[in-house]
Amino acid sequence: MNAPVALTFSEDQAEAWDAVTEALRLSGIDLDDSLLMPPKSDTESVMAVIGKAGSGKTMLLARLYKALEEAGVDVISGDWEGKKRKDRRTLAILAPTNKAASVLRNRGVPATTIHRILYTPVYDPEFEKVAEWLAGQGDKPEIEGLTDLALDRAYASFEANKSVPAALAAAGLRGSDFITGWKRRDDPLDIGFIDESSMLDAKQFEDLQEIFPTLLLFGDPAQLPPVQTSGGMVFETLPEARVKVLERVHRQDAGNPILDLAHALADPMVDFYAFEKLIAEAAARDERVVMAQRVESDLMARSPVLVWTNKTRIRLIHAFRAAFNAPVDELLEGEPLICDGIELPMKHRKKRLDLEARGLIKGAQVVYLGPGRKPGFSRLHVMGAEQPQISAASIVKIEQEGDEEPFIPFAAKMGATFLHGAAVTIHKAQGSQWDTVQVFAPDIEMAARMGRMEAGQPLWKRLAYVAITRAETQLRWVVRNRLAKPTSDLRIDDLEVPAAPFSLTGDIV
Repeated sequence: MNAPVALTFSEDQAEAWDAVTEALRLSGIDLDDSLLMPPKSDTESVMAVIGKAGSGKTMLLARLYKALEEAGVDVISGDWEGKKRKDRRTLAILAPTNKAASVLRNRGVPATTIHRILYTPVYDPEFEKVAEWLAGQGDKPEIEGLTDLALDRAYASFEANKSVPAALAAAGLRGSDFITGWKRRDDPLDIGFIDESSMLDAKQFEDLQEIFPTLLLFGDPAQLPPVQTSGGMVFETLPEARVKVLERVHRQDAGNPILDLAHALADPMVDFYAFEKLIAEAAARDERVVMAQRVESDLMARSPVLVWTNKTRIRLIHAFRAAFNAPVDELLEGEPLICDGIELPMKHRKKRLDLEARGLIKGAQVVYLGPGRKPGFSRLHVMGAEQPQISAASIVKIEQEGDEEPFIPFAAKMGATFLHGAAVTIHKAQGSQWDTVQVFAPDIEMAARMGRMEAGQPLWKRLAYVAITRAETQLRWVVRNRLAKPTSDLRIDDLEVPAAPFSLTGDIV
C-alpha cells in the first residue's frame, strides 16, 4: 500500500483495501505497481465491504476507483463503450437506482445503474466516430451538420462529466440522431463495484456474477432487506473470510447528530420512547435535527415523506394534493411521481429497454413537467438521471384509500406506470438521499408497539435507521398527524435543464 493511502485510511479500511487489492492481484491487476495483465477467465472472486452509515464505504470505493483508473483500467459508464482490446481491463461502478448512482456521481465517482450495464446502446456509425474521438481513441472527425464549435462544446462537456450522450447533446443533437437501438450485453466485463448492495435480490446478484468475474459489493447490514425476499441480503451468503466489516464511523468525527442517532439504535436498552427523547435532546442543541409538529407540504414535492405503511402513504398523498388544490382529473406541473414499472407486452421488448435506459426503472423518482405532444404522453424530469428530461407514454395512478380502485387521471395505452411520489415507504427510499428528510414518526411508533422483529432486530429500529440515514443535511422527525399549508405554488423552474434540448428519442413509445 502506498504512503498517501496509509495516511488517510483507518485500520479497518486499510485491512479492506489490502484484501481487495490481493483479490485484484490474483485476477491480474497489481495496484501497487500499476501493472495490468490479461484477464484470467478461470479466476472468479466475490467480496463484500459492509458497514453502517458513515463508516467510510464510499471513501474506500472512490479510492479504489481512482487507483484502478490510474493503473489504466477502462471505466465503463454504460452510455458508450470504446473499441475492445484483447488485453484491456474494465471496471463498472453500479447502483440499483438512478438516485443511488447520482449520489456517487456527485462525489466524483462515475456510477451508472445496473440496468444500463445489462443493456448497451447501438450508435450510428457516423456519431461513433465522435464518441471515439472524445474518448481519445480516434482523430477529430468531420461530421456533416456538426461545426467545429459544436464539436468543441461536446469535448468540453465530455471533459467535465465523461458522458458521451451529454456531450453529443451539448453539440445540439438528440438521442434519436446517434442511438439507433439497444442490445443485451454479449461480452462479460471485468470488475464490478456494486453500491447499496443491500438492495440486490438473488436474481440481480446472479446476473451480475455472469457479467463480472471480479465483483465487490458495498452495503449496509443495518438496512432493510429487499422487499419480497426471504429476509436476507446477498452479502450474507458469502463466506466470512470474503466479507470485510468497517466499524469506525468517519463522518461522526464532524459531530453529525443524525449519525449519532442512527448508531444509538444499536443499543438494546434504547426503546422507541427513549429514542424519541434522544431526538428531542439532539434537536435542542443542533439545528440539523428538528422535532417537527407537522409535515411541511413545501418539502414533499422534492423530498417525499418517509412512512412505514401504504395506508399512511396514500393518506399523506391525498393531503398533499388537496393542499395544492390539485384537480382530481389531472396532474399539476411539479407534482412528484414514482415509477412503478412498465406495462408493455413482450413484443415491445425494445421499447421497454428504451424506457429503462432513460431511467424509468421501478422506484425511479420523477417530477411531472406537463403533458407531452401526444395524448397520454408526459414530459418528465427523472431525478438523478444524467440526462433527466424526457417525454414518455405514461400511465399515472392516484391510489385511493381502502379497497377502491386507483383513479387514473390520464393514460397512454401502454408505457411507464407511475404512482404519486409525495410520500414513499421507507423500504422504497433505500438507496436515495435528500438534503432534508421528513420521517413520519407515528408510523414507526406503531411498528414498535406491534413488537415485530426482522432478522433478529426490532423492525421499528431498522425502519428508523434507514429513514434517518436518508438525510444529508437535516432530519425532521414529525411527531403529529398534521400537514402545513404550502407557502407557494408547485414549481419546476428549479429543475436543472441541459444546455441543449435533449430527449434521447423525443417521445418514447
